[in-house]
Amino acid sequence: MKILGNVVSFRLINNSIEHQPGSVRFWAYFSSRVSRSNNPSSHSNPSLCSQFVEKIDFDEREQVGFGNKQMDVEGFRVLEKSDNQEHCFDGDEGSDEGDEDGSEGDIEDDFRVLDSFGRNSQWRVSAEIVEGDKDDSIRHAIVKEVCRLIDQQLGWNVKLEGELRHLLRSLKPQEVCAVLRSQADERVALRFFYWADRQWRYRHDKIVYYAMLEILSKTKLCQGSRRILRLMGRRVIERTPEAFGFVMVSYSRAGMMRSAMRMLTVMQKAGVEPNLSICNTGIHVLVMGNMLEKALRFLDRMQLVGITPNVVSYNCIIKGYCQAHQIQKAVELLSDMPLKGCSPDKVSYYTIMNFLCKEKRIHELRELMDKMLKDSNLMPDQVTYNTLIHMLSKHCYGDEALQFLREAEERGFHIDKVGYSAIVHSFCQEGRIDKAKELVNEMFEKGCSPDVVTYTTVLDGFCRLGKLDQAKRLLQQMFKHGCKPNTVSYTAFLNGLCRSGNSLEAREMLNMSEEEWWTPNAITYSVVMHGLRREGKLAEACDLVREMLKKGFQPNPVEINLLIQSLCRERKAHEAKKFMHECQNKGCAINVVNFTTIIHGFCQKDDLEGAMSLLDDMYLSNKHPDTITFTALFDALGKKGRIAEATDLMMKMLHKGLVPTPITYRTVIHHYCRLGRVEDLLKLLEKMLLRQSCRTAYNQVIEKLCRFGHLEEAYKLLGKVLRTASRVDANTCHMLMESYLAKGLPLSSYKVACRMFNRNLIPDLKICEKVSKKLLLEGKSEEADKIMLRLVERGCISPDCQ
Repeated sequence: MKILGNVVSFRLINNSIEHQPGSVRFWAYFSSRVSRSNNPSSHSNPSLCSQFVEKIDFDEREQVGFGNKQMDVEGFRVLEKSDNQEHCFDGDEGSDEGDEDGSEGDIEDDFRVLDSFGRNSQWRVSAEIVEGDKDDSIRHAIVKEVCRLIDQQLGWNVKLEGELRHLLRSLKPQEVCAVLRSQADERVALRFFYWADRQWRYRHDKIVYYAMLEILSKTKLCQGSRRILRLMGRRVIERTPEAFGFVMVSYSRAGMMRSAMRMLTVMQKAGVEPNLSICNTGIHVLVMGNMLEKALRFLDRMQLVGITPNVVSYNCIIKGYCQAHQIQKAVELLSDMPLKGCSPDKVSYYTIMNFLCKEKRIHELRELMDKMLKDSNLMPDQVTYNTLIHMLSKHCYGDEALQFLREAEERGFHIDKVGYSAIVHSFCQEGRIDKAKELVNEMFEKGCSPDVVTYTTVLDGFCRLGKLDQAKRLLQQMFKHGCKPNTVSYTAFLNGLCRSGNSLEAREMLNMSEEEWWTPNAITYSVVMHGLRREGKLAEACDLVREMLKKGFQPNPVEINLLIQSLCRERKAHEAKKFMHECQNKGCAINVVNFTTIIHGFCQKDDLEGAMSLLDDMYLSNKHPDTITFTALFDALGKKGRIAEATDLMMKMLHKGLVPTPITYRTVIHHYCRLGRVEDLLKLLEKMLLRQSCRTAYNQVIEKLCRFGHLEEAYKLLGKVLRTASRVDANTCHMLMESYLAKGLPLSSYKVACRMFNRNLIPDLKICEKVSKKLLLEGKSEEADKIMLRLVERGCISPDCQ
């Protein structure tokens, strides 16, 4: 169902579903599948003449920035560096990289590019980008064959590359675009684009460049977008403002707002005149970067140079006000828009409604609906009610969504099964399964048969509440009502079994999938695997991963690490290492965390040889150890007393430019102080502090020395601690005083107290009383009186008490 027509979603990538382990990953997957028909249609162009408002979904899906990273073959290998490094093709553009923490004036300078509006005529004729029928191109046989060859890139050889090269010359530009759009991993699409561009007697058509820029604008691969833009300049391919807009959006997704706005300057140097679409993109980028004030100044600059804002421009500002929780200003802008010669559309109102729904401000929501009819003559229609139902359901306000559903039906609007399913999903999320069942029965009474999405929502609700028997009966009833359960339905049930501790039953059900005519996917395997892992059935979990790999599904590094971690807790580091290498050989993405987890497992077993051997394997796998890896190894070597090797390892870490963490400091200080090697520790600390300052480093040294009985060394370091005279320093001094008292050295404790007084620090009264009594017992009455007298001078005790 299309709610808003051409509504474009601009979401910065925060967290990909693939990085969520176990049942968490399933819930994100389940929500996205349950609401698959609730999304409004979205235009593919992220910057041009589109309403810049958040996609109004019934779920919280995020766009995935890029797919699997492990794709790497001979044919594309030479292009690996293109994602991390740019080559300057046209010197007139300069570099737009640099520090992202630039001053406000830097972005303001980019606004002046708008002053060139109307002066340049070199690029006034906009390029007509003809994309053709995307669906027909994707279904073309030659496109499918090219995609098949690209999918086989892990096993590429000269023959396969020759076949792909031959097919490439037969592809039409629209078909090349279809190949690029068919890739699930945008990095693979980018590598194919570069590879094809390098082939003899082949050059990309203009529309291929724009298609690639469009694909990258949905990701964080801003360096790739920038390089393609430069390549277009080198190949003398017309670059319109739209091309620069794609790159701006990609930079904004990567959080590089300054670089995004610098594209306006790059565009000016290229002789391209700004138009309304690129200005709208600039406003949107600023709003998404929480720079509303700059967006408003940018809007003013547009009008000064003669670029009249349209409804898209104002919708961006409205969204900015809503994000800043300035709803009143957003409503005021709605009222002012007709005075500015631009009437608000429904998207303008829907944007504010979305934020009112999020905060459950129903009264203001109804006032806005009245305003929409009275001021803008926009009648609330079925789309309006569907939008409200979905927005309220998304934020788990099922009762309020149901009220609007009743109101819509009273006005004669028909709410279909998608709207009902949204409310059912909301009730299930709230744990109100009985209310959800009532609504499903109502759907039957009104002749609106629930579909697999509705049933799966209720099924998942039963599983969340642990009512597996009812969930199983519902699964069987779906067949009776002519609604065959899909993979999501079975995955929801399997997840319920695993959460209730019945992972073996889930495993058996997974084995029966072929007989029951349903196909498990990667999420299904992941759910069962983590169920087995949580129950301690690690051998079965590893076997399931091997079966998963045979079926062509690959667990992500987070899932692999959870299983490796469980094996290491059971002191099975060798099995964990073997399992990781199996996954690595099957093409799974293995990262530094996986190696570090197993190294830590070896260290816990006191198997230093195994840990150091795995460190060598890391380098052979082109995985470089991080600070946590070095800290774990240092700790293990320190426990064995091999402090020289541990020191060499720490120096190697610092030489690589890695920053020590607080845990690193504690580990290093502990082992050096235990061995009493204070001089060596101080030399190492000086080098560590150059990399990363640690305010309490010397405090920790003194405290550790006190615990290990090295009081003289601790006293020598007291001067480094008393430089700042903070509460932390006072606590350190108190520990040293207590340690001296425990050793029967009250005079040394008295000296520490005197040094504290000299730095305007007041020692603890109770400790001072203990010191005074001990001094009196040793016949040092003068020192005993002095310490109490100084407390009287500071007002800590009264003279009478003295």
